[in-house]
Amino acid sequence: MRSRAGLVLVALAVFLAALSPLLRWYAFPRLAKIPAGQYQEMVLEARPATLLDYGTLEAKKVEKVTIVQTLKGNVEESERIERIAGRDIVVWDSLSYIQGPDGAMVSQIPERYIFDAHTQEPVHATGESVDGDPVRREGIEFKWPFLTEKRDYVYFDAQARTSAPIHYKGTREFRGLEVYYFEQTIPWTKVPYPKRMPIPGIDATTLEKQTGTTRWYTTKRMFWVEPVTGAPVNGEEIHREELRGGSLLGGRDKVTAFAGHVKMRPDYVDSTVKMVTSQRRTVLLMTSYLPWGFLVAGAGLLALALWLEARRRPDPAGVAPAPEPLRA
Repeated sequence: MRSRAGLVLVALAVFLAALSPLLRWYAFPRLAKIPAGQYQEMVLEARPATLLDYGTLEAKKVEKVTIVQTLKGNVEESERIERIAGRDIVVWDSLSYIQGPDGAMVSQIPERYIFDAHTQEPVHATGESVDGDPVRREGIEFKWPFLTEKRDYVYFDAQARTSAPIHYKGTREFRGLEVYYFEQTIPWTKVPYPKRMPIPGIDATTLEKQTGTTRWYTTKRMFWVEPVTGAPVNGEEIHREELRGGSLLGGRDKVTAFAGHVKMRPDYVDSTVKMVTSQRRTVLLMTSYLPWGFLVAGAGLLALALWLEARRRPDPAGVAPAPEPLRA
């Protein structure tokens, strides 16, 4: 390989071939991460629903119940924990605000979710909480990892303050995207009261102790997850809550506090699909398009270098035979 151009092409081919796995297996896990300052709002509705009137303590059919869920990145807390943990951390301050058909508050539950920006694994640090109570999460919440796999994951349930498997149920198509469908069922479980509830004259933080009335909850949770980004593009819950026993119910065994099929509002589904589609292209650029592009380009440059070298070699059939030496 005596051609200078050929040597340069071979060097470029080797460089691109080495860069391909380096980008996919070294750079991507370090560069792909959730931004610390992300803000997201989601509106979900149950239409129709059963809701407890806390004035009369009677369950009533209502047109809809609305859940406004916000996720706000706390950059200051992220940076504080990063200095201690020595890695990229995201802190999400979440609020689930539930309101009745008249817009009045039914309950609200704040959360602080602390996790690794690259893997989405929970990070245990001061401030990790649900409704002001310290928790220690195991498993994911809100978001799956980048390059989600076809398997079960452990998912944290904020109502029960526990983690349980969420099961992969197959691959489906949703709004033109290939998605993985997951389900989790939480059986009837005794859970704490939200600290903010519209109960006249009663402190929700001591409600169970004062009245002996307990709160129970069950749900079937469903997610459609875009696997490249790990972002849910749709989520639903078939959700039920009951109050059971105690003096609050006036001798009744139980009363429905809330029951309904909770779904993302269609306009929020549309905006989520649009956002995830854009993010998907960015992730694919680093995991597929560029690595394979570098390999193909490297192979092409190598082939070009070999072709140039072949052209430089003389054709043996076209070379005149050497003259015979003169004889004395």
